Amino acid sequence: MPPPELEQLREPPPFRRDHLAHAWILMRGIADAGDAIWTVALVWTAVQVTTPALAGLIVAAGAVPRALALLFGGVLADRLDARKIMVLFNIVRTIVLVAIAIWCTLTAPSALVLLLAALAFGLCDAFYEPAASTISRQMVSKSDLPAYGAAMQTSSRLGGMVGSAAGGVVVAQVGLSGSASLDALAFALVVAFIAIWLRPRFMLPRAAREPVLRGIAAGFRHLHDVPPTRTLVIALASLNLAAAPAMGIGIALRATAEGWGAEAVGVFGAFAGIGAALGAVIVLRWRPRREAYAGFWAFSTQGIAIVVVGLGPFWLVLIGGVAIGAGAGFGSVLLGATFAGTTDPSYLGRMGSIIKVGDDSLRPLTMALFGALASATVLWVPFVIYGAAITALIVVLLGNRELRTLSLRDPDPE
Repeated sequence: MPPPELEQLREPPPFRRDHLAHAWILMRGIADAGDAIWTVALVWTAVQVTTPALAGLIVAAGAVPRALALLFGGVLADRLDARKIMVLFNIVRTIVLVAIAIWCTLTAPSALVLLLAALAFGLCDAFYEPAASTISRQMVSKSDLPAYGAAMQTSSRLGGMVGSAAGGVVVAQVGLSGSASLDALAFALVVAFIAIWLRPRFMLPRAAREPVLRGIAAGFRHLHDVPPTRTLVIALASLNLAAAPAMGIGIALRATAEGWGAEAVGVFGAFAGIGAALGAVIVLRWRPRREAYAGFWAFSTQGIAIVVVGLGPFWLVLIGGVAIGAGAGFGSVLLGATFAGTTDPSYLGRMGSIIKVGDDSLRPLTMALFGALASATVLWVPFVIYGAAITALIVVLLGNRELRTLSLRDPDPE
């Protein structure tokens, strides 16, 4: 069943001339740079002021309220004005950061302050992210979703890379208070842009007002009733479950076993990031006719690349990192555009929150399983198993005819 028509509020220009969309993409990159600066500062400060175990708890603490509240955030995103939700929770983030900056200027940071900050950010993410996931469908026409997604992902990755590189310097020079101040400034700019300039071109149908738990249940019923959306949501929630452990704990274990040093982990991450950016840029220059089909094929390259990372010499490992990143960059842009363009717009927030909950819940399990396999066998075994698993998943997904033929090139009712 095709999604219902959207009410067109104003005619969007072609994406190459859409200065409002370009400005929003730039603002997201600035926000991601500020977030990366803050993340580096949080991790570094936590390690300095407490034990390694408690530092790990602080860094991971934000995932708990996010996982608990994401489904509620999805219901609100489908029921209320997404812009207002984004402004509200970005204001809350800004207030938290300003409070931390003031506190850490007056006294030394403590583990309790860091823990409360991580919890507050996780809660804000749970409501902000589902609302933000609906903005693409309100900003550009369906045919421009791949280009919009590619530009947004490129800006986000570049912002994160710049912020990560600058984060260590910032926290060393001006401490946690300075890092928090810079991130607060980035969020304040985003709040001002959303409130003053960001204006949707399409009005999404709004979900009925009903008890929140009933709204969550309606989202899961929608998954049951619409097979293509169900399969796409499951796919998007599971596509990173093989690559993330290989790129996280896997490369760290290989670097330790081979004596490459900690620097090798950072270099590998940079190469994977470059590959992801290149994959996204390719979508700007070339758009395949069947977006979902091409997106799944792009992820299929990760199977061999993961095995290469587990078995090859360092130079080949770096090539594997580029391949993993490029497949994710190219594929996620196309699949994300397909998701935004083919999902019933009155369920976009809830479907996005279900994807995030699935990814957040399953990724720690696959990470732990990877480590357990590496401990119980030899190091190359989990790489081979995970590479085979992502390949098998892609074969199953490509065997689904409805999913394989999903496209944004159908006549747009708008």
